[in-house]
Amino acid sequence: MSSTKSVMGLSKYIMTLPQTKISLFTMVFFSFIVGSIGFIIDPTKGSGILQDIIDGGTAGVLIFGLGSIMSGAITQPWVNSLKGRQMKMKQSMFLSLFSMIILSVIYLIGCGFSSLLDMNFILDSIVLGCAVLFAFRTLVIWGTSNISLPNSVFISATQPVLIISMMIVVVFLSINATNFGYFTIIAFLLKVLIACAILVLAIYSFVLVIESPMRRNLGVGALELLSLSLSHITEGSPALEGLFEEIGEPIDTLVGIISFKTTKGIKALFLSPCVHPGPIGSVGGANMPTLLAQRFDMFTMVSHGPSTHDFNPVSSKEIVKIENTIKNSLDKINYHENASRFTRVSEKNATIGAQFFGDDLLLQATFAPHGFDDIDFGVGLSLMNLAKTVCNSENVVFVDCHNCFKGESGRVLPGNKEVFDLMGAVEKLECIGHKNPIKAGCCENLMDTLSKEEGIGQSGVKVLVIEVDMQKTAQILLDSNNMVIGFREKILEAVKSLGIDEVEVMTTDTHSVNTLAGGHNPVGAKKGDEIIDYIIQCTKEAMADLEPVSVGCKISRIENLNTLGPTNATELVSTISSIVAVSRIFAPLVFVLALFFVFVWIFYWAL
Repeated sequence: MSSTKSVMGLSKYIMTLPQTKISLFTMVFFSFIVGSIGFIIDPTKGSGILQDIIDGGTAGVLIFGLGSIMSGAITQPWVNSLKGRQMKMKQSMFLSLFSMIILSVIYLIGCGFSSLLDMNFILDSIVLGCAVLFAFRTLVIWGTSNISLPNSVFISATQPVLIISMMIVVVFLSINATNFGYFTIIAFLLKVLIACAILVLAIYSFVLVIESPMRRNLGVGALELLSLSLSHITEGSPALEGLFEEIGEPIDTLVGIISFKTTKGIKALFLSPCVHPGPIGSVGGANMPTLLAQRFDMFTMVSHGPSTHDFNPVSSKEIVKIENTIKNSLDKINYHENASRFTRVSEKNATIGAQFFGDDLLLQATFAPHGFDDIDFGVGLSLMNLAKTVCNSENVVFVDCHNCFKGESGRVLPGNKEVFDLMGAVEKLECIGHKNPIKAGCCENLMDTLSKEEGIGQSGVKVLVIEVDMQKTAQILLDSNNMVIGFREKILEAVKSLGIDEVEVMTTDTHSVNTLAGGHNPVGAKKGDEIIDYIIQCTKEAMADLEPVSVGCKISRIENLNTLGPTNATELVSTISSIVAVSRIFAPLVFVLALFFVFVWIFYWAL
């Protein structure tokens, strides 16, 4: 799997939080209901249902509701003042609401057992509820806000402290205060403090265990990674780049450049950087295809070169290195006036589209309609070198079409049988003379009516139509992360109806569309017909734009590109996997034992 799959998978657990006013109203309404039910089933009450509803509802709002609302109002500015992950008021209020629900459930269970067993467990259930509420808030705030444990403990204590304070005020101002039996403030507070201390110790032990492997292997904390990842998923924060920069490692890689030039200058660029557009959202090079294309004044297609998540840039600033390499290479390109027709060669499930520009060569690899994912850089490099030998080409631009989604299991790595299928296809290339003039036309459409929900990134669709010897070939590039199986074939059929002889559909593999649930969002699952309509219109305009061009290719080396790197990518995956495996055993053990000791501590004297 990729180094970021575990992080991206968190997105499916992220929900849209309610607005602050909704949480406020819910806390008032729910606390009134809980207080009323508690008084109705409380064996020490006997004032009649209507009176219990009024008294209980009022007490519930004052104790549970008001205490929780005040806590929500305090938590948000307190967290933000500590310069951790910024918390919004709606997040703070929802945390208070959810914590109040935990307390309310435990309180009502205590009321129920008090009624059934004719014993008074109500105050002890409130103690237990406040302790669990406190532990839950501590785990959430410490785990997501990137602040220290002591600060998290103090902030988390606001809600139980306010609830207990309001309860003491309400109880000791009420006429029926004596009905609470053995209750004293000192005994009550002692129970709460000891119970909270046990649970905080359990939380610290658990976090210490899961933090150690990450800090030892990569020098960063698991909670820091979690906090920054959630911050990006929910708020679009780029702060995660800072963490990746700390663990990144420099690599040298390649970029393939095909330049189409008219008498007026460069008309279009077709790029294939061996740099992976990841990891997610706007972090690193996730939106690289758009950001890189925007740095050139001419029509620019940024296809997916052979690369995996190991080659994710650690920050968007690294894209400047790719840009500079390309711009420095444009003046060194040798242009040709002739080209070959577009051909395809196949070996088992592997298909390679090939077109010569002079003696240079464009190769486009796909396994469609059989699913696959990223082709490794080493595999791509070996195929480029093989093609140089077979066809005596100086520059071979290799493109991973990335157009038939199978998931992470579809990656093509050294040693996979798919590698030998690709090699067999390359060896079948026919390297004949290429003396035909070339025309090119281009068009792009941002597809404004579509969005990330439909798997469409910022650049929409780009079409480059190449005409050689009366053969028109449409190169279609969707700014998407792969496509559902079968969608490519639908596009090919629709575009060929326009009089196009050959068609290839590629995706950029942009990960800017991957902030959605599950971590993957291939194009074609939604609004496929509308996407095809855009492609058809764009292809028509590209055909109308056809004009004579000369063409040149260049393979250039990108030096010292700071990426997550093969070593750290593997280390991150294995570390996260080990943490998950340990947590499945350690977490239930620690927290069940802690809750058992807390339960015994609280209820021992009551039984």
